[in-house]
Amino acid sequence: MRTIYHNGVVYTGELPLAEAFVVEGDEFLFAGSSREALSYAEGDSEIVDLEGRFVCSAFNDSHMHLLNFGNALHTAQLAAHTASLEDLLRCLREFEAAHPHTGSAWLLGRGWNQDYFTDVHRMPNRYDLDKVSTEVPICAVRACGHCLVVNSKALELLGVTADTPQPDGGRIGLENGEPDGRFFDNAMDRVYDAIPEPSREELKDMIRSACKALNAYGVTSSQTDDYCVYRKIPWQEVNAAYQELEASGELTVRVYEQSNFTDLPSLKEFVESGCNTGVGTELFKIGPLKMLGDGALGPRTAYLSRPYADDPSTCGIPVFTQETMDEMIDYANAHGMQVAVHTIGDACLDRVLFAYEKALAAHPRKDHRHGIVHCQITRPDQLKKIEDMQLHIYAQSIFLDYDIHIVEERVGKELASTSYSWKTLMKNGISVSNGTDCPVELPDAMACMQCAVTRSTLRDHKGPYLPEEAFTVQEALDSYTIRGAEGSFEEDRKGRIRKGMLADFVVLDQNPFAVDVEEIKDIPVHATYLGGKKVFG
Repeated sequence: MRTIYHNGVVYTGELPLAEAFVVEGDEFLFAGSSREALSYAEGDSEIVDLEGRFVCSAFNDSHMHLLNFGNALHTAQLAAHTASLEDLLRCLREFEAAHPHTGSAWLLGRGWNQDYFTDVHRMPNRYDLDKVSTEVPICAVRACGHCLVVNSKALELLGVTADTPQPDGGRIGLENGEPDGRFFDNAMDRVYDAIPEPSREELKDMIRSACKALNAYGVTSSQTDDYCVYRKIPWQEVNAAYQELEASGELTVRVYEQSNFTDLPSLKEFVESGCNTGVGTELFKIGPLKMLGDGALGPRTAYLSRPYADDPSTCGIPVFTQETMDEMIDYANAHGMQVAVHTIGDACLDRVLFAYEKALAAHPRKDHRHGIVHCQITRPDQLKKIEDMQLHIYAQSIFLDYDIHIVEERVGKELASTSYSWKTLMKNGISVSNGTDCPVELPDAMACMQCAVTRSTLRDHKGPYLPEEAFTVQEALDSYTIRGAEGSFEEDRKGRIRKGMLADFVVLDQNPFAVDVEEIKDIPVHATYLGGKKVFG
């Protein structure tokens, strides 16, 4: 059956804007004028009047954590209660009251950011969470996902004491020689391993919740890192949850799994089992090897080439040794697998670029599309190497909303002046896709695109930060559609409204080309379609 959508403002991936398009089955059949589109009508065709609304290809969040987002939706929503430490504690108390403790369950929450606290100027510690409960184990994860805090009951269950050895690639917080309840990067695995893991049905519920929320933001494609959410749950179980949802028709987001592994034997087992980049269906397929190179700027765990300007005692935390990173990237590259590495600090980027150069020298590949996830703190020499190797960049423009407040303070004026330089890379031929790293941020594509265009914050309008790095509205839309598809080798199937492409599209109530750039974030999503079927609106 054909459906003709006419009387709209349609961005096909090219300018000028069109007026209409035709969908047949799960693909676009035509895009152009309303008169031409209506000529495709047959006896049983449905005619839809767009009433002047804007339509473009549905959004592709090119780096996020879909399963973790679904998990976060089932815990205390601390991001809405991070104006003060007391507000955070109140939220946890209210969540505990509404979800009484049973058995070995923990009280969980995510989303706090100490930089927004108005009553104290520090991270929460064990004693703060003890004010919520000394009987129920509590874990509250920072918004960035690179730091968490637990209460004293949790420390007791974990068996963490002043004598507990510090882990590689992480840190257990200490104050006056005693654990303060804070865990950073790899140290967090000890906490996560102690939290009871969900069943497959619970995993599916998390995925359903996350997909529903993504669809409401106009997102129908997610390049997602899911295997690290529950380290005790094998990747086969995560894949099975997705595949069962696909089989039952409940998977309303196309998933490209950024496959997170931390050691070579596990990666070898994965590849030897038949899993590799591109294996799967148009709804669930395997993407790149995903590695976590360092931490984040907020908790000062991003790995810098010089001490932090506001804390000279640290340069951050490298998660892997150079040797481990080299051997894992070399193995993936040699076996035809794409690679994507979380890289925020410039010292981490040095390690990642070295590993890529070494791997590609040993096994050259023309279209590897290896990538840098985040690519935030950079130097000009590193930008040149990225261009030389034609790496893919998974940017998060929405990070500017917070980072503008701290970047110069954290890394100093010199490094800040050459960082978040995604437009420079784009101008030099690099494919730059966009996303939110959800649940670090909400999967709000319109807010993310506004940050890309304005280079300013959303809440208090600070900026613009390096305005020469601002995207045009068209570049912002492309970063969420065409470039996202390039990140997953799918630019011939999605990202544009044209004949033969999958009919994934979003209908907006206003035209982002026509509104003031400070109002892009306020444009409502009217409806979202996956393969021609409405999944929101």
